[in-house]
Amino acid sequence: MTVKTEKQLSKGQLAYETERARKAGKSLDEWLKQKAKAEALEAKKSAPKPEKKPGFFSRLIDKAHKPL
Repeated sequence: MTVKTEKQLSKGQLAYETERARKAGKSLDEWLKQKAKAEALEAKKSAPKPEKKPGFFSRLIDKAHKPL
């Protein structure tokens, strides 16, 4: 049984994932696809948001505090 993923699983990892898939009532392929999808979603959520431009009032206050 060969599992084709982004990285090859060792025998121990494969046994562990097979057991988790069996407990979840899924096939190994379905389990690994679900796991990869969940990891991708988590990575997307934890990605830093782009820094946004200061608002109107923040810029106005900054200008007011600058010396002439």
